[in-house]
Formats: sequence, C-alpha cells, structure tokens
Amino acid sequence: MVSHTRKLPIGAEFIAHQGVSFRIWAPALEELEVVIADPVDNHLTPYSMKKEEKGYFSTVVACASVFDLYYFKIPGQQFLYPDPASRYQPQGPHGPSQVIDNSTFRWQDQHWKGVAFEDRVIYEMHIGTFTPQGTFQSAKRELMELADLGITIIEMMPVNEFPGTFGWGYDGVNLFAPYHHYGTAADLCDFIDHAHCLGIAVILDVVYNHIGPDGNYFRAFSPHYFTDSYKTDWGDAINFHEEESEEVRLFFKTNASYWIKEFHFDGLRLDATQNIYDQSSPHIIAEIAKEVRQAAPQRQTYIVAENEDQEILHVICEEEGGYGLDAVWNDDFHHISQVKLTGKREAYYMDYTGSPQEFISAIKYGYLYQGQWYLWHKRARGTSSFHLHPGAFVNFIQNHDQIANSAHGIRLPYLSDPGNYRAITALMLLAPGTPLLFQGQEFASSAPFHYFADHHEALAKLVFIGRKETFRHFPSISTPEMLAAIPSPENQETFLKCKLDFLEREKHSFAYQLHRDLLKLRKNDPIFTSPKLGGIDGAILNNDAFILRYFGDDNDDTRLILMNFGADFKLSPSPEPLLAAPPGTKWQILWSSEECRYGGSGTPPFFIDHRWIVQGHSALVLIPQRAEDDPLS
Repeated sequence: MVSHTRKLPIGAEFIAHQGVSFRIWAPALEELEVVIADPVDNHLTPYSMKKEEKGYFSTVVACASVFDLYYFKIPGQQFLYPDPASRYQPQGPHGPSQVIDNSTFRWQDQHWKGVAFEDRVIYEMHIGTFTPQGTFQSAKRELMELADLGITIIEMMPVNEFPGTFGWGYDGVNLFAPYHHYGTAADLCDFIDHAHCLGIAVILDVVYNHIGPDGNYFRAFSPHYFTDSYKTDWGDAINFHEEESEEVRLFFKTNASYWIKEFHFDGLRLDATQNIYDQSSPHIIAEIAKEVRQAAPQRQTYIVAENEDQEILHVICEEEGGYGLDAVWNDDFHHISQVKLTGKREAYYMDYTGSPQEFISAIKYGYLYQGQWYLWHKRARGTSSFHLHPGAFVNFIQNHDQIANSAHGIRLPYLSDPGNYRAITALMLLAPGTPLLFQGQEFASSAPFHYFADHHEALAKLVFIGRKETFRHFPSISTPEMLAAIPSPENQETFLKCKLDFLEREKHSFAYQLHRDLLKLRKNDPIFTSPKLGGIDGAILNNDAFILRYFGDDNDDTRLILMNFGADFKLSPSPEPLLAAPPGTKWQILWSSEECRYGGSGTPPFFIDHRWIVQGHSALVLIPQRAEDDPLS
C-alpha cells in the first residue's frame, strides 16, 4: 500500500527520517528493482521492490536521499530505465532520474490570489529562446519589464524533459521533470515565485495527447499507457478509457496537480485536446480541471484548451455536462487577421476572407465556425458559442505554431502594411476576448520563430520530411525552391536565430509604445476592462472598413472603434445608428493608431462638415463628450 506520508502516488519522494520512497505502476512485470547510483564512484546498488495491487511496485530505501540518482531495472535485462514519473533528469531522458525535494524552497507568495478574470493578458513564452541564455533564471530577470508592460499571465511552452539540447517541448517524455537545460526545479520555483510577487500568474502548456518518441520508456512498464484505437499526428494516443486505463488516468491527473502544488503554477494550457480521446464520464479533461482547482483552492486558477474542432464543451461548466475550463484558443480570429494582413488564403486559411463581417462576428461571438461546413476539414466544424462570455476566447494574431507555419518563420509585422498591423493590434488588445501576445511581439521582434528539435539523426530526418509534407498544402511554399529554403529543425543555427534581442525594445520603440499604451487603455478604461456578454455590436462601412460599438451600463458609457484596412474615404450620408453619439454628446478621439509615437502618419480630423473622414490603414477609438465639456463650445 502507499505510505500515508507520500504526497503523490508515483515517483520518488524524500521522506524525513525514513529515506526515499519509490513507487511506479508496472503491471506488465512480475519483478522490479530500483537501482541507486553512488554519488562518488557511481557504484550501482539494487533494491527489490514489493508488488502491490493494481500493478504498482514500491519500496523505501533508508540510505537514499535528496539528489541521489536512480534507475529501475527489470530482472533479466541489462538496460537501466529512468522513472516515467521522474522529478528531474540531470543527464537527459536517457540518463538516471534524480530525487528532488521541492519542500525546501522558501516561497514568498503566501498572499498570492491569482489574476482576476477582467485583468487577463497572456504572454506566450518559450524559455529556450526568450533570452540569450535560455534559462529560468535569465527569464526571471525580464519579469519586471513584462509586468510594467501590462502582462498578467505567462503561458510557458512545455518545460518537461525532452531529448536534445533544444526543442519546442511538445515531444516531452518525462512529464514531471523540468527540462534540465533550462535549469533546476528550484530555478523554476524561483521564476514563478518572483512572477507572483510582481502580480504575474504563470500557466504551463502541457501535452496530454501523446508522448514523444525519443526517450519514451513507458511501454517497458505497461503497454496500456497507449491505445491503437486512435491516431494522432505526433505519436500513439494515450489510453484514457480502454483496458487498465484507470491508472493511466491517475498518472495524468497526478501530473496536472503536481505542477500546481509543487511549483505553484496558476493553471494549464492543454495542447491539441481534439486528440485527447476518452469515452468515459466524466471526461479526463474534466477530471484534470478538477484536480487543478483542488490543488489551489485559495487562488484563481486558469485553464485554457487548444481545440481544432472548436468544441465549446471545454468551457461549459461540469454541472451542465462540460469540462469546466476557463477559455479556448480562437484560431478563427488569427486566421481572418492573417488573411487580411497578408492576402494569403492557402491551406487552412482557405475558409476565410478577412472581411469586415468576419471581424465583427469574431469579436461578438468568438468562433466563426459554429457547425457550418469547413472546406479544409471537409466536414462541419464547431459548436454554438453565442451564449459564452467573450473572455472565454483567447485571441491572438501570432503564436508559436502560426509563425513557424511559414517558410521563413517571419513574424507578422514584416509581412504586412505597418498601418494595418497597428490597427489590428489595437483591435486584438481592446476586443472583449482575452488577448495573447507571443514573446517579442510587443516590440516587433525581428527574430524568426522556426520549428526546431534536436533529435538524433534518424528521427530528425523523419521529422524534417514530415515538416516538408505539411508545407505542401501551401502552394507558395511547395515549390522546390521554397522547400529547399526551409531551415532544418535539427540545425542549432535554426534554434539560435529564434532568440530574442531585447535591444529591439529601444530600436523598435514605436511598437513597444503601441503595446504599452493599448494595454494601459485596456486596464484603465472600464468599458474595455469589463466587457459584458452582448455588450458590443458592429457595422460594415465598406469592403475594408467597419465599426465596433461598446456599450456600458450608462448612456455615456460607450466607445466606438473605427477600423479601416483600405484607403481613405468620406462617409456621407451615414445612415448607421451605431455611428450616432449618445444624446447631448459628440465623439472625440480617445486613441489613434496613427499617432507619431507609434510611427504613424498623424491623425487628421475625423468629422468635417457633417461628413465622416475615415483615415486609411488605421484604427480610431472614440469616446462621447458632452457639449458643456467641450472647451470650444
């Protein structure tokens, strides 16, 4: 049976005055040993483990301690296996596991309660490329700058152990172990503790739909971790509802609560949930959400899903049959933005036109596809989201996937008109959805973001072939010349080119100031800070221009956003009620994307002789002003 002093049902745990408790699920075996490596001469000492019910093995080794290295050994085999629930892999996923005790870390965040719903601004971060050093400690030194900018949530791309010296992390194989090239477990604790002290929450991107191929030793202990009934694009699907799935479910639920309890993460981002297959009730995603909430009952947790199928079941409460998450990524908003800014409608962009109506609908309703036919999938896509609060949708115009899904990994500012890029940035940051910035976006980083993965030669070759096959869906990239120009993922130079240069905060001060001011406006203006369900409407002005009107509780609590991706034009007459200022008021400029401090061309008067003068390639935010408050009246 599990010792009552253990915190988790699996892994190695130091227990004061007892030694180290080892426990693993290995139903495929009849015997198992844990092997401790002497820290001085690396002499290996085996200890027999007792088989328990449900296929677990356990033992307590009295002479073992924190930082000891260990393996599991199957009698009759020479190979030594790392622990699937290892807390740290100091030599990578093929090396020994290490005993870690996070209880010795001195946390300073006792009063941390999390981030309020209305304050959420997400910043997606890849630790390996966020700083030149690529470590938790070097990233920590930049947290004050992010806090000053207005970031309130860091979404950290996967940091569990994966093979090689660089990678995205989505091929992780030790789901409990922080990637050793990023730093120690204590370094990760220190990063999160400091973030909390600055008012920033940290959520972790986790991959529960597959396990990476290199360093994946799960099958040595049980073939039931995986199922052949489903396929993913990245590897075998996890077994969440078939034979012996109960302990598999426990493994992943434990992992979710572990990151929250041990490292004080404030939530999770669940990768590709369309490939998390479960016919059980409750669904494993709902159980993971419950584990997260229970792991941090005194603070506001935040759980986000990426879901290609656009199933709003993820954000429906459990009482109504949903999974109880907080938000879903909204690819629709990204795709219409990409089409509008670049003009490209290839591959999965083919179902979008970048029209004013698409923007209005995405802002009002979240998903554009709520059950209609989707040409790219050749089937219906999405479910109805009319009743969801707009904050349940995470809006972005850049993220790790979408930047890398181009031939050269070039960021959006360098693919689009500067004025339109400023305008769409304003739209995203002032929209009622939850905004997400990808690292460096705030200062228009010139660093590309490629797909990179330091796999061994045979696997690297297969990965690169698969990468090129993906690009064949894009006619502009599928030419021999373009395919030949795609950087090799296993090339270290591909990785190094993606590192941010923080000197660009000053070099690209126009972009940095743009994001600072918009996030300040979002935080301080009550209409943008606390949008309500059904509190926004829009109207089309022409093929490139539209308006969005925000409504507050009082008559004067309105804002008007005037968006124009095309050329200047004059609007007269203007038979559109959303253009009318509230009674006794007239519109005045609150903010303009064409201000000089953003690198704009200046903002002329927008209303002359009863005609609207709509500036091209711009966004204008208007606020009502009472006549008696007008100094010229």
